[in-house]
Amino acid sequence: MQIDSPKELNVYKKVHVLAMELFELSKCFPVEERFALTSQIRRSSRSICLNLREAWAKRRYEAHFINKLTDCDGENSETESSLDFARDCGYISPTKHAELASMSAEIGKMLSGMTKKAGSSTVPDRIAADSDL
Repeated sequence: MQIDSPKELNVYKKVHVLAMELFELSKCFPVEERFALTSQIRRSSRSICLNLREAWAKRRYEAHFINKLTDCDGENSETESSLDFARDCGYISPTKHAELASMSAEIGKMLSGMTKKAGSSTVPDRIAADSDL
């Protein structure tokens, strides 16, 4: 099955769900967190999606692809840390934290799998392929 867009990737779908859930959840954070934890958790969770799209666009070059996937993983780790702070500050329940942290951990595993199989996700260089004609 050919995938034509990063939006078709299961990891992208999961990341998008996580980012949207965190957006809704963070609406209930205290006002004093507006430019701190609220902004950070929204930014890092969205950045996973954005970097995944960049990785997809750069999959012609394995090193660039891996670099962007590594950025995704870093943003996912930031999101997990923000979830820890949200729980420890009492903004989310331990149960909600466990649910969201589990989603984040699953995303991390998926990103790791993509990184390990990066060579199979890259596309052939169009210029090289055209010159073979």
